Amino acid sequence: MTLDWLIIGGGIHGVHIAARLIGEAQIAPERLRIVDPSDRLLARWRSCTAATGMTHLRSASVHHLGIDHGALRNFAGKQKSRKPGMFALPYARPSLSLFNSHCDHIEETFGLADLHIRNRALKCSIEQERVEVQLDNGCELDTQNLVLAIGSSEQPKWPKWAPQSNPYVHHIFEPEFDGWPSGHQTVMVVGGGISEAHVVLRLVKEGHHVHLVSRHALRQNQFDSDPAWLGWKYTAHFSREQNPKQRREMITKARHSGSVPPEVARSLRRAIANKQLWWHEGEISQLVIRDNGILASIETGTNVFADRLLLATGFASKRPGGAMVDELISSASLACACCGYPIIDTKLRWHPRIYVSGPLAELELGPVSRNIAGARRAGDRIVGAALKTIKAEE
Repeated sequence: MTLDWLIIGGGIHGVHIAARLIGEAQIAPERLRIVDPSDRLLARWRSCTAATGMTHLRSASVHHLGIDHGALRNFAGKQKSRKPGMFALPYARPSLSLFNSHCDHIEETFGLADLHIRNRALKCSIEQERVEVQLDNGCELDTQNLVLAIGSSEQPKWPKWAPQSNPYVHHIFEPEFDGWPSGHQTVMVVGGGISEAHVVLRLVKEGHHVHLVSRHALRQNQFDSDPAWLGWKYTAHFSREQNPKQRREMITKARHSGSVPPEVARSLRRAIANKQLWWHEGEISQLVIRDNGILASIETGTNVFADRLLLATGFASKRPGGAMVDELISSASLACACCGYPIIDTKLRWHPRIYVSGPLAELELGPVSRNIAGARRAGDRIVGAALKTIKAEE
């Protein structure tokens, strides 16, 4: 099969870019495909957000997978059963159910489910006039343009002390997570950001005894980076900096890692005051697995016994894509910064035929690159490049 565009990754970024290429750049659907091993598009997004128990997104309603900025609000207004709570203050943050329904609408509008190849890309090689992609079922695809929309959802971050494949210890973002307590239990949650907060509040609501272990005190920020990164206040300065190492330092400094929005922080403090939640600040120094649960020793000298332990420690910061991206870099001599991430141009091109989005684009798009706003930014750049190419060929 020979295509004009092939997108590897069927998550937030891949779906949005596909919709933009079809809806804005007028790419014929039969000339575009999305490769993702899941049974349906956005499967990892849905499973990860469901695992946390979150009810509303952290981002504002203008950040969604549609084309027009007001598309989500317009979609909500057309719902026959419009319910209170579709949007939460501040910033009109959409409910998860509304956001997911809108995602379904986008998939249906552009027929994306029919373009989904349910397989895993194993190898990419650059030929003279095309990029060849080999799938794990042995099939090969040829494309004029390749988009690597690969996220970090397949690499949950496991602390060194945490045993894997243990019935008492689970990471909430592990594939097919099934570690949620079915009956009343004492649960220990390890983490320090918004995912951990949502998990803790869900457990408290369900009546469990909850111990939270975090390396730091409660950090409060409305967003995961300053909103000025969505405008020109910071991005202009970021774009003027040409040194990738300096850009990486700017990204690290800009991110409010391990933080929660004010309304979530209030809920956590309320749970602590009501003795529904016990907060332990410090690292786990030792974990002992017993027949009836686990015993954790915290570096402060506190010991906590629990029926199970849930890790809400996010995802590993290493470059996503694994061996496939490693081999592509080596075979095509693609440029990388000292942190291992791609050095790309303003159109998000790593090569004249290869575009990147999500984490792989953050040295160009900055600290918002990984989230929904970053998907929209990537869509702007990639669609802009596609339209320019189409116009030049006319």
